[in-house]
Amino acid sequence: MTLLRTCGAADIAHPGGTLLAHLTRVRARLATWEARPALRLAGLCHAFYGTDGFASALLPVDRRSDLAAVIGPEAEEIVYLYASCDRKATYPDLARPDAPFHDRFTGRAHVLAPRARRDFAELSAANELDLAHIDPAFRTRWGPGLLALFTRFQDLLSAGAWLDCRTVLAPAVP
Repeated sequence: MTLLRTCGAADIAHPGGTLLAHLTRVRARLATWEARPALRLAGLCHAFYGTDGFASALLPVDRRSDLAAVIGPEAEEIVYLYASCDRKATYPDLARPDAPFHDRFTGRAHVLAPRARRDFAELSAANELDLAHIDPAFRTRWGPGLLALFTRFQDLLSAGAWLDCRTVLAPAVP
C-alpha cells in the first residue's frame, strides 16, 4: 500500500473514486474468489505499468524490479502480463490453449502457459467486474460484450469468478 500511495495511486481519478480504491476493490474481489496470494497482490497492483485500457502508469516498465522487490516476482510477472496485453489482438482467441498473447510493450506474441492464461483471465474479470459493479453506465454500455468475452473465457475462470460474471453482467430482468 505504501508504494501505491508513494506513486500517486490515491491521487489518480478512476471510476468509483481513485485508482487506489479501484485496486483495493479488485484485490478484495479476487480474495472472495479464493485466489492465491500472488494473484491477489497482482490485483492490487495490476495498473502499475498502465494498461491497454488505462494509460496512467505508476512506474515505467523498466522499473519492474522495484515492484518485484515489494510484491515478489510471481505477482510482478502477473502485473506485467496484465499490463502488457494488447487487448484487441489477444482477446478474440485467448480461450484457445495455443492462442498468441500479444505484448503491447515489445510487439511480440507468445503462447501463455495454462496458469498464466488462467491468471490473466481471472484478473481481467476482477478488473472489469469492479467497474461494472460500481458504474451502471459502464455496465449498460460494456456489460453485454464483457459477458460474451467471459463466457468464452469460462473454462479459464474459477467457479467464483464465473458466478460473479453472470451475476454482475447478466441483463436486468424487467
